[in-house]
Amino acid sequence: MKAVILAGGLGTRISEETQYKPKAMVMIGGKPIIWHILQHFSTYGINDFIICCGYKGHVLKEYFLNYFIYTSDFTIDLKTNKKKILNHKPDPWKVTLIDTGEFSQTGGRLKRIKEFVKKDKEFLMTYADGLSNVNIKKLINFHRKHKKLATVTAVSPPSKYGSLDIKDNFVINFKEKPPEKNSSINGGYFVLSPKCLDLISGDNTIWEQQPITELFSRRQLMAYNHDGFWQSMDTLREKNILEKFWNSGNPPWRK
Repeated sequence: MKAVILAGGLGTRISEETQYKPKAMVMIGGKPIIWHILQHFSTYGINDFIICCGYKGHVLKEYFLNYFIYTSDFTIDLKTNKKKILNHKPDPWKVTLIDTGEFSQTGGRLKRIKEFVKKDKEFLMTYADGLSNVNIKKLINFHRKHKKLATVTAVSPPSKYGSLDIKDNFVINFKEKPPEKNSSINGGYFVLSPKCLDLISGDNTIWEQQPITELFSRRQLMAYNHDGFWQSMDTLREKNILEKFWNSGNPPWRK
């Protein structure tokens, strides 16, 4: 199964870190946050990734182009430029990086990678700006059991996020910026049928608005409830929270 990572946003709310790099490349414990996300998926056997690039996407591309060297010990003869790899511990990842437009919205980015998932029965999708210990195996099994077009992971942090009204695991309403507290919210970690992408009209479509609304109005969007760790990284303060978890020696998103 493939996992699609939305990594193209401007990251304006954490501009202290994103002036020269995309949010997906903000470091947590000396590693880009996208590395932590891929590692989490990989512990559940998900190793085929599609990264939707946008703002400063070249930084992401350069990182993965040089990933082999970054993760190796080697000797280099500076006179001949010959290299000898001394030690390498490979990650079993296949990473496809696609330019989905600098200013495309979340739905537009998904639409642009349709050709890479259109033959699949389902695929995973999440955002490159947060970490969680959501159980990917249980999420997939939940999705396959209910046989609807889409599953979203519901979590319960602060109310600044889009809120989900849930009844019998069906999503019956989606509020982009709710005022109420203690409601379930969109935590990312979707499982989607490629048919969902037919609901996206173009680059300016926000996935969390019209397509989501259409899915729950058709009773095709189910919520997988996750009551474990989940933390976004929208601000420098939240980045520092994740850094403290990492420095504790036992970050909760690591299996």
